Amino acid sequence: MALITLRRNLCHLSDFRIHGALAALKNHPVIHVHKVAEERLCPWFCSPQSEPFKVRFHHGCCKKFHSENGNDLHPVGEQVFSQAHDWDRPEQNLKSVDDQMFYRRLNNFTSSEEVLSFISTLQTLPDTLAAGALQRICEVEKKDGDQKLPKEILKNSVFQALCIRCEQESSSLPDAVLVTALHALTLLHVDPQSSLLLNLVAECQRRLKRGGLEVHSLCILGESLIQLQGPGCATLELIIYQLQGEKLEEFTPEDIVALYRILQACTEKVDQHQAFLNKLNNFSLSIVYSLSPTLMSQMISALVVLDQTQALPLVIKLGKYAVRHIPHFTNEELRKVLEAFIYFGHSDRFFTKALEQHVASVCLTLDPEVVSKVMEYCSRKQILSKPILDAVAETFVCQSEKFLPHQISELIEPFGKLNYLPPNASALFRKLENMLLTHFNYFPPKTVLKILHSCSLIECHPVNFMAKIFSPCFLQKLQGEELYLDKLSLAQLTQLFLTSVLECPFYKGQKLLPKYQVRSFLTPCSSLETPLDFQLYRSVKIGLIDLLGARLYFASKVLTPYCYTIDVEIKVDEEGLVLPFTVREDVHKRVALCIDDPKRFSLNSKTLLGKEAIKQRHLHLLGYHVVQIPYYEIEMLKSRVELVEYLQRKLFPQNVGIRW
Repeated sequence: MALITLRRNLCHLSDFRIHGALAALKNHPVIHVHKVAEERLCPWFCSPQSEPFKVRFHHGCCKKFHSENGNDLHPVGEQVFSQAHDWDRPEQNLKSVDDQMFYRRLNNFTSSEEVLSFISTLQTLPDTLAAGALQRICEVEKKDGDQKLPKEILKNSVFQALCIRCEQESSSLPDAVLVTALHALTLLHVDPQSSLLLNLVAECQRRLKRGGLEVHSLCILGESLIQLQGPGCATLELIIYQLQGEKLEEFTPEDIVALYRILQACTEKVDQHQAFLNKLNNFSLSIVYSLSPTLMSQMISALVVLDQTQALPLVIKLGKYAVRHIPHFTNEELRKVLEAFIYFGHSDRFFTKALEQHVASVCLTLDPEVVSKVMEYCSRKQILSKPILDAVAETFVCQSEKFLPHQISELIEPFGKLNYLPPNASALFRKLENMLLTHFNYFPPKTVLKILHSCSLIECHPVNFMAKIFSPCFLQKLQGEELYLDKLSLAQLTQLFLTSVLECPFYKGQKLLPKYQVRSFLTPCSSLETPLDFQLYRSVKIGLIDLLGARLYFASKVLTPYCYTIDVEIKVDEEGLVLPFTVREDVHKRVALCIDDPKRFSLNSKTLLGKEAIKQRHLHLLGYHVVQIPYYEIEMLKSRVELVEYLQRKLFPQNVGIRW
């Protein structure tokens, strides 16, 4: 995409030409060229600690060639990088090579050696295509992940000629060629204080102050200066100012995204640029359909960094068009998109459906960080996606060694939160248990607690670890350097202890000390229960009053001695009489009504969340008669009479006469 953009912006420039390696070297005596190469190229690319190496040039007039097959001509002493083709012969002039073909061939090369080998066969090279060659070298080197160019590339006479030309004749280069060369050399980790980059930057600054740089050149220059001088440089402010003065309609999608990247680097001044960002966000709605997967990922990632919560329409539209790109996102791009949706709280059923298909088909090849981000997306939005959860469970069983402790936590927690056991649950939790037993000390204490608590929500009780997590030693590590344990950790410990008492009566190990136990699971910011929905409660309350005869026969939001808060409690004596809620004696049975609104269920499903399932399970084990009143059953009732009849069936299924 970068080269296609370059082709569009550079091909119309005047046909300035620089000679190829052969012609460029003819202009300098061999001693001079050797001196330039050693004095300039080595400091550009070599750190002071690295051992200097010799750079050799063959004089242009006496360069010798040999041929291995009669057609392949290569400089003596230089590595033969690729097989020559009919169009590779030295006598071939670039005038006979179509620019479009040049870029097509350039894009097909996968190494710097191939690019330079191709360039060396050309007698002359226009400035625009020389910049394209540098850009392609930059791209292939970035793919390899190397921080520095290999010595073989630095020694290459073609590469040296390109760099020397850029430095010596920067003032004569067209704008687009100048900024593209600067950008490519910047990404190749050239020393910012080298004479090469200092000359290029100075020339760019002169032209910037003079005005007249095109939008694309301004964007490239802005990103280069961020790399070289950081987002605080004064020149960058001038670039942003000039970009703000341009008509957004004249920007290409690539330029729009580049502008987002520039602003993303200046987060400290986001308030200063917010008015322009609002304009940019509104305009971007019109180009979303044309964004490539890479550009879409970069745009939505910038919205996160810039905290553009007011740009939700743009986020929604990006989510709509991201559906078709899901199979084409790289691991990193998909991670950024999911991260943005999590940040903005956005979910889309079509996106989720496409994500299910993608994850189910390629989960074994996904990066662990992407897998954990997919699970976090499902967890945050409470999406019970069985295809995703099943695929991730299978991946963990097969490739558990790939996952780091925090990734394992992010992978396991959604199973507990969404109250779902995959088909291979026994293998999944056996693998998890073995990893914890083997590497227990490598897991941060809070990570261990989160994992074990999540397991208990779906009745996979971590009996073998309870003694460890209730021990004073572990609790001290959990607290760390803080004065007190955080409320969420205390609540999780308390619920695990309650689980050991109610669901694991055979456990006789270490108990949780009373000072680490909380009184209520319903607390702000650290709640293990979902608060009662007021509107749904009002509807049920009206029916209960009609059914029982008065408000005094039931209590709401009752905190039990076992930390749980009951939505509605009704007391019944041994004869079936409904007692006033103030009565404390002669209570034979306690009825706990769980009035469950949509927030207590997975998204668009009738499956309770794990924290609600364990609450109802524990209340039942504590002797309560648990009656679930789900919202979807209440919504089906059409009248007050139907509501009363519904509550009577729920509370008194045997149609026993009600007396009060």
